Amino acid sequence: MSNTTTAYLSIANNLSRYQKIEAGQPSVKTATAYYKANIGKVQTVDQFVDNYRLLSYALQAYGLGDQINNTALIKQVLEQGTSTPHALANTLPNANWKAFANAFNFSASGASAPSSSALVSATAGDYVEQLLEAQQGQSDPGVQLALYFARVAPTVTNSYGILADKNLLQVVQTIFGLAPTASASQIDKEAKQISKLVPVQELQDPTKLKSLVERFTAAYGGKYGPTSGATSSLTVDSGNTATSVSAASSILAEVASANSSALAAESSYPPLISPSLLAGLALGG
Repeated sequence: MSNTTTAYLSIANNLSRYQKIEAGQPSVKTATAYYKANIGKVQTVDQFVDNYRLLSYALQAYGLGDQINNTALIKQVLEQGTSTPHALANTLPNANWKAFANAFNFSASGASAPSSSALVSATAGDYVEQLLEAQQGQSDPGVQLALYFARVAPTVTNSYGILADKNLLQVVQTIFGLAPTASASQIDKEAKQISKLVPVQELQDPTKLKSLVERFTAAYGGKYGPTSGATSSLTVDSGNTATSVSAASSILAEVASANSSALAAESSYPPLISPSLLAGLALGG
């Protein structure tokens, strides 16, 4: 059993304990306490965006932490909401933006309000999970990718969702030894191939999902383990930073970008919507 597999199983089989330990870290406790005490005081998007501590906590929880300085984009996402097909959050393939916009709808009330106990609890839990995954990635990116895949893969609805997410795609490529797609004309072909190798319905099956993750950690450990002498070329991508992306993800990003070019041309936010932003759905980010 590879070191990556052992480390992943240790966490996955005791996830609540690891989350509790992470949540108990002084800096995490302080950040969470501040968020819980102050999110209810926010009434508008401007108030939210102007409060660095609240905004950074919320962005981190939704895998968007590296966007903290991109306030123009954040405001547009929140102000437009998700009720119309052309709303900015709905045009970005990174589904985290849509989830973020839905969670921080300051015109909502009751159980849908950002300050509702359910949403506050969910945000705090997601914040801890994001930090836990990132922490594991510092010592072994394979463990972070495995945790990410186990958390995010069940939310994918089709094979294009895997192609659009660099992290999910890396896991699938590693398991099955797939090479990156080289041209846009091959996107449909690769999507069809992935749908046969990883049927979406299997991602909702805990047993089959667990098997896939363990196949990944075994392959990753065998290729990049301590005795391999190889350096991992896999990195965990938040979907928002200007890092390199696989050919398949880049091509898919261009397709998605073309569909929303008219909206983007009218937008005033800085040019931080990179191919990796368009290519990602979520990170541990």
